[in-house]
Formats: sequence, structure tokens, C-alpha cells
Amino acid sequence: MTFTPLEALRRIAYLLERGREPTYRVRAFRNAATAVEELGDEEVARLAAAGLLRQVPGIGEVTERVVIEALAGEVPSYLQRLEGEHLSPVADGGAAYRALLKGDCHVHSDWSDGGSPIEEMAAAAAELGHEYMVLTDHSGRLTVAKGLDRDRLLAQLDVVARVNERVAPFRILTGMEVDILEDGTLDMGTEVLSRLDVVVASVHSKLRMEGRLMTQRMVTAITDPDLDILGHCTGRIVVGRGRPESEFDAELVFAAAARFDKAIEINSRPERLDPPMRLLRLAIDSGCRVSIDTDAHAPGQLEWLDHGCARAAEAEVPPDRIVNTMSAGDLLAWARSHED
Repeated sequence: MTFTPLEALRRIAYLLERGREPTYRVRAFRNAATAVEELGDEEVARLAAAGLLRQVPGIGEVTERVVIEALAGEVPSYLQRLEGEHLSPVADGGAAYRALLKGDCHVHSDWSDGGSPIEEMAAAAAELGHEYMVLTDHSGRLTVAKGLDRDRLLAQLDVVARVNERVAPFRILTGMEVDILEDGTLDMGTEVLSRLDVVVASVHSKLRMEGRLMTQRMVTAITDPDLDILGHCTGRIVVGRGRPESEFDAELVFAAAARFDKAIEINSRPERLDPPMRLLRLAIDSGCRVSIDTDAHAPGQLEWLDHGCARAAEAEVPPDRIVNTMSAGDLLAWARSHED
């Protein structure tokens, strides 16, 4: 198999993202890919022949070598090494569940704090066999993540409509990861949220608030007709210095989710793996639906679904409770039912 320089650089970045390599390393290859794409094939070949590639902003010693090897018809040695390291699934034990999934309901792009354009995320999802993904960039309250205000969200809807024409039959569903404010209201008005296909809502602030108030906050959000999926419900971080779980009455929260037919997210990010197994089992015992999502911020992270699927298998989640085993049409019908 041969790669063009652009394909090789993007594939390396993808595998680095998949393997949770440092952001600076991924960015080096993504930046080089952008530079190569902007130059065009003929100019890249001319500069390589003249030994001038390193003069191009965004191309360094390692990325130059990748380009030169790809131009020679070789599989770049850097890529060969990575492919050898990534032969196995990201996580074991969830293959049967992974085969059932038709899409991913929590995906970010460079419109907020993701690292890649919408169309690149869609292309990667389609390559993995997804039928759809829900684009869920952050809402405006999360300024550190370049959250979208009303005007930017409406502009994004127009962009998604155009991209969908190019990526069909794959489908990008419109959505947002909306902040749940301290009083349980959502960080975007219903006049906008009601236009979206699927809404994920998550707590990103005041994670250590008193348990009774956090319970009230989450239940209030769940009863909102615009919320479809409750994202990473405990807010925990399980790597590095970590972050403890938020305190709340899980029985009450999950009972509300079951009552209003909302889904609890199984967040597949390796640093989250949220909810913990004891709470995932409680959610299932409470009659909740779930959504197995990556919360991907880069194309390679879309493969992290394996983590969530392994956890679903361990908890013996009934497949008919997993909303992203549905077709896009059935998923939309389920989400619309919350507005009735």
C-alpha cells in the first residue's frame, strides 16, 4: 500500500491521536499536512527535489522525511512503526457491542476545542463504518473551549448542511454539548436548541457543589425537553492527578432519566470512563437508556468507542437500551419525542 504525502501525514496524526500521544506531537503532523495540502502535489514534489521542504512553515525534520519517503513510493518508516503498534483494538471485550453501533452522539470539531474541521471528523467516522455522527461542540458558557454562542451555532448549521451534501450517504446530525448551569437550566435558549437533532448536556462548572444541590441541578436539566443525553455524569478524571466524582443522588437522577426517556452517556474517553461501573449498573437497573460516545476531539479518538463498548459488555447493558444502535431516523424520532 502506498500513501501520498498528505495521506501519510494525516494517518500518522490519526494514529497518534488514537494512542493518546501528546498534543504537540499530533499538531506537528496536522500542521505539516495542512502545509502540504495548501502547496499542492506539484509544488511539494518540486520543493522536495530541490531540498527546500524545510523552508516551508509547518514542515520540520521528521515530517520532511515522511514526505520524501512517501514521494518515493515507500511507506514512511514513522508510519510503519505506528501501524505496527496499533494492530489491536483500543480495548478488548466489547466487540459484539461495537458491531451494533451505527454512530457516535458526542463529537467535537475545531469550531470549539476540537482539533480538526467538521468534514475531517465526518470522513474519519465514515471510514470507521459509522452511518452518522452528532456534532456536539460546546456552548458559549465554556469560554475556555471556545464555546459557540447563538450566532456561531446558527452559522455552524449552515456549514453542516453544505458538508452533508459532500459526505452523503454518511450523515452529520446537528447538536451541541450544552452546559448545565448551576440552577439546572441549559446554556442556550430553546428557540435554538429545538432546531438541533440531538442535544448532549453536561456539568462543567461547580463540580464540587453540595450533593443535594447537584441532584436538583441534574434532575432539572433532565426534565428539560431539549436535553436528550446526560453527558459524563460524575465529571470524574481517572488519570494523572485525577478529579473525584461529583456528589449527587444517583438513584433520583437515573429515575428521572428513565421517567423522561433520556439517555445516560457512557463516556469512552480513557481519562473519564464515566460513569463508574457501579453507577452504570445502577442506571441499567433503573431502566435508563444509554449512549456509548467517544467525546472525540480529534479523528483518531473516534476509535475510543471500544472503551465504552467494553464497559457496556461488562455491565451487560441490554443492546436495545443503547440509543446509538438506532438508525439515524430512529434516533431522531427518539430525540423529537422529548419535545412532545
